[in-house]
Amino acid sequence: MNFFYILALFYRFLFHAKVIFPISMNKAALQEFLDYKVALYNNEAFIPDDPVSIPHQFKRLQDIEISGFFAAMLSWGRRNMIIKSCNNLFAMMDYAPYDFILHHSGSDLKPLLNFIYRTFNATDLLFFISFFKEYYSTFVSLESAFSNYLTPGDPDIKKALIGFQQIVFAGDYPERTRKHLSSPAKNSACKRLNMFLRWMVRSDHQGVDFGLWKAIAPSQLIIPMDIHVSRVASRLELIENDKVSWKNAVALTDKLRAFDPDDPVKYDFALFGLGIMEKFV
Repeated sequence: MNFFYILALFYRFLFHAKVIFPISMNKAALQEFLDYKVALYNNEAFIPDDPVSIPHQFKRLQDIEISGFFAAMLSWGRRNMIIKSCNNLFAMMDYAPYDFILHHSGSDLKPLLNFIYRTFNATDLLFFISFFKEYYSTFVSLESAFSNYLTPGDPDIKKALIGFQQIVFAGDYPERTRKHLSSPAKNSACKRLNMFLRWMVRSDHQGVDFGLWKAIAPSQLIIPMDIHVSRVASRLELIENDKVSWKNAVALTDKLRAFDPDDPVKYDFALFGLGIMEKFV
């Protein structure tokens, strides 16, 4: 029996036994353990029950970008409810979000007035539709809204996230909508935007992430940090505490770069899987 499979069973026992002390491993053992978890979750079997399944319904670049953006924006709460809400949204767009956004009429928007998911409502939805209509009338891909703020020498995507928020809210906007697009300038972990960028940028031929954008390097990505990821990372002593913040997301990514400097965010699969699927903490 695989040693790291036995180790995983032992960790699960510790959780059920309510053992809460940190799990200490040397660097080599921890990397091998996390690599094992990446291989377990980073494959096509992961897709159907995850919000990434939404953009996987589309083939056109712009449809993938738009559906991926909304799937990421709605990604808090139970995954089945996120997927259900996204499917309801894109059904109202006849499963052609790019064409809908560019060519919709006022009457086409009426069904969307009833859309709501948790704190994201029709006001927010219509604003982003308006932004995308204006943006895609000029640009082919959403990539440039992020990559134009980066240089190859930038260590991470901080500038891209700040720049994207500035583009989106450059004109008039509903004040309530600003909370849905976080920024590292305020020490937000930017979990949903970082997840969206992971989907668009990473390419490892495992079938989950798309790898459609080439102007941003996978090495510049930052781990999509939520409370589950931060708790697992803290338990594994990868970060000093489980606070969900940009500072901690960067610190965690820096630790993961020691395992894979070219693709540190692949370990999102391991940390997410341990936290959500295996209830590691």
